[in-house]
Amino acid sequence: MASLTSEQINLSVDHLFRHRAGQMIATLTRIFGIERLDLVEDAMQEAMIRALRLWPHQGIPDNPVAWLIQVAKNRIVDQLRRENKATGAVDEMEIPVAGEFDTGFANEIRDDQLRMIFTCCHPLVPQDGQIALTLKTVGGFSVSEIARAFLAREPSITKTLTRAKQRLRELEIKLEMPQPDKLPSRLESVLKAIYLMFNEGYSALEGEELVRTDLCHEAIRLCELLAEHPITDAPKVHALGALLLFQGARLTARCDAAGELLLLSEQDRSLWDRAMIKRGLYRLRKSANGDEVSDYHLEAEIASCHTLAPGFEATDWPRVLDCYQELLSRKPSPVVALNRIVALAKVHGTDAGLFELSKLAEDRTLRNYYPFYAALGELLRKDGKKNEAIDAYQKALSLTSSEPVRRFLVKRIECLQH
Repeated sequence: MASLTSEQINLSVDHLFRHRAGQMIATLTRIFGIERLDLVEDAMQEAMIRALRLWPHQGIPDNPVAWLIQVAKNRIVDQLRRENKATGAVDEMEIPVAGEFDTGFANEIRDDQLRMIFTCCHPLVPQDGQIALTLKTVGGFSVSEIARAFLAREPSITKTLTRAKQRLRELEIKLEMPQPDKLPSRLESVLKAIYLMFNEGYSALEGEELVRTDLCHEAIRLCELLAEHPITDAPKVHALGALLLFQGARLTARCDAAGELLLLSEQDRSLWDRAMIKRGLYRLRKSANGDEVSDYHLEAEIASCHTLAPGFEATDWPRVLDCYQELLSRKPSPVVALNRIVALAKVHGTDAGLFELSKLAEDRTLRNYYPFYAALGELLRKDGKKNEAIDAYQKALSLTSSEPVRRFLVKRIECLQH
């Protein structure tokens, strides 16, 4: 067992919970059944609490994931015994240790997390419930994180999760992969969940970390598993893979050595992962098969414009603007509209961007969305409107729990005040 300080122990447990909870919950749910998902989640929480209590004195186990799974499994078995529902078979079950999770494909997808995703995305569960439940169980998202991803209120998300779990129990759905002919019908929700999982990792909405790299790479892994399977080998799957890989290639350059946020215009492009960019180009070419053009195709093209440009100003901004315009016409969204305005300001100037932002401000869903006010602050700053820019940055500051983002906004405010 490794000997660490209490603070290091707390950080290690938090890291495990943030980055491996989804894998552990998926594994335990496979063992005990989707109908006991609430019990599994409670047991996982108790295991984390026990780790916080014991590890500072005993040290971190050599295999902390296996330790946590075993502790959670024991708690579940004890609970089932108390309810007179346990069987000898449960007691004899073997728990895989870290590194032994089967991630291959045979006649079915054998990855625990993918199996969990497809189960959560059962077509008889409302789509919002499918995605919210996937983010909670597989992504390890908190209710507040899911609420922000949906631009919704936390009580609403709590109700959505409760109804989704109840629906799975009522239908007696098993934690298993659907038959091959049923997989494609669930694919859209699965892709959206993976997309939102990556987005949270790419710009963590709370905490000390700007980027949750493990979560980003897990989303990429799950997407590539789908892309390589003959049943789910579809152009839009490759398009999402391309998007995630292009974005993922920039992860190491999004912060400076001190962990401070760097805008795209400030990043050292020599630090971008060339191997990931190459994989992204491969996925982009694969996505061109057939005549389907999905939202992921358009977002992947936008990401490719940023990633392949030799510099920020050399980006093909007119093409980026065209793609956002197409996205907006296909599926109106205030977030897409905001991104379009940023591109529009690069093509047509700051005044044009500010005019469009003034109209977008009427959208109620953006009232608690800090990127809106951060973007407004940037355009006002560039337009020389210092006091208005400060007000916008302060509003953004009040809406974010990400410490790197907060420090970035404070620096912007301080620069304008001096």
